Amino acid sequence: MLAGATAGLGLLAMAGGAAAQVRLDITKGVVEPIPIAVSPFAGEDVGTRDIGRAVADVIAANLESSGLFRVIDRRAYIQDPESLRETPRFAEWRPINAQALVTGVVSRPAADRLVIEFRLWDVFSGSQLRGLRYELAADGWRRVAHQISDVTYERLTGESGYFDTRIVYVSESGPRTQRVKRLAVMDQDGHNHRFLSDGGQLVLTPQIAPDGRRVAYFVLRTPVPQIMMLDLATGRSAPLGEFPGMSFTPRFAPDGSVLLLTVARDGNSDIFSFDTATRRTTQLTQSPAIDTSPSFSPRGDRIVFNSDRGGTPQLYTMNRDGSNVQRISFGTGRYGSPAWSPRGDLIAFTKIQGGYFHIGIMEPDGANERLLTRSFLDESPAWAPNGRIIVFTREDPRTDRSRLMTIDITGYNERELPTPLDASDPAWSGLIP
Repeated sequence: MLAGATAGLGLLAMAGGAAAQVRLDITKGVVEPIPIAVSPFAGEDVGTRDIGRAVADVIAANLESSGLFRVIDRRAYIQDPESLRETPRFAEWRPINAQALVTGVVSRPAADRLVIEFRLWDVFSGSQLRGLRYELAADGWRRVAHQISDVTYERLTGESGYFDTRIVYVSESGPRTQRVKRLAVMDQDGHNHRFLSDGGQLVLTPQIAPDGRRVAYFVLRTPVPQIMMLDLATGRSAPLGEFPGMSFTPRFAPDGSVLLLTVARDGNSDIFSFDTATRRTTQLTQSPAIDTSPSFSPRGDRIVFNSDRGGTPQLYTMNRDGSNVQRISFGTGRYGSPAWSPRGDLIAFTKIQGGYFHIGIMEPDGANERLLTRSFLDESPAWAPNGRIIVFTREDPRTDRSRLMTIDITGYNERELPTPLDASDPAWSGLIP
């Protein structure tokens, strides 16, 4: 898989030795991740020092999980957090090959308030790369740790971060013949997990709105299965609208004003758009074939979808109004579940070939198709908001488990996301406002 990699790690040195700055160049073959030290943040008492250590733990775990950084073991650190309140003694960090250093201070101006200050240092040049101060509620330190992770990631890679985000998914439990499926949401690292439905109805294919406040999902209910819209703040859910058949696979437009959905009736399925303000429904495809699984491009002007109009399930694109339909997949096997990258440069998909399921990517015109995974059952790819990481569902017949996995677009750094029960149908939010 790595042979086809188009991204990796490296170091850029800006002109002049003293002015050299640490930065990742994600344009070359895969090499070693950048070594970075993340010191526990200093504090004024036991409580703030404990929080400072926890903040550093979250930052270190985030950066390590990206596959682009190697966090140096703290037992190798010479300076303690208190001595790092001021400028670090860089000569003590170079021998352990720390190329970047994260430090910070936690203080408590009031019983229910915290102030967290953070600095990112270039050890080689001995200069500060970023410095920020956060004022927050006392229980908000974990989110600030994610925000600091995003700042660090962006400053050193040149790409936007994805740590201050959530993942909505379907939590599964019970035997396969009587599966209980509930909506659930969690931070991208698995923390702050909560259920959004009670399991009384079978739910599938949740999608979180671009503003992060609503979740559209399919519910198998009588008399007609349909799409529901849930308000994350209130927990209230209501039917999206009345459609001429069974509706499913909702996907939001980039601005959240329109939902794409599939409507099945009389043995056929077509793609419709639904305006959330006017509640107007527009049919976009009118093929006798099965058209389903639509996904908007990040500009909202094109749509990728799955159709068997050519005889086998393949991927097609069309304009927002349903015109200019073009087939983009031509390889062997069957394609499905397309998802357009937030960067617009790639489309992720599921492919069945040679008795295996794969998660793959291709360019929007179908060029440069690459398969990133191979398993008994990999499906339902969804993108992190920076367009570099894909989350997907994997079923393992050996354990009879369904899990959420992530993988880099290079096919490198495959990891399992922790969930309390089995999991499927993930959807990744944008950065939390």
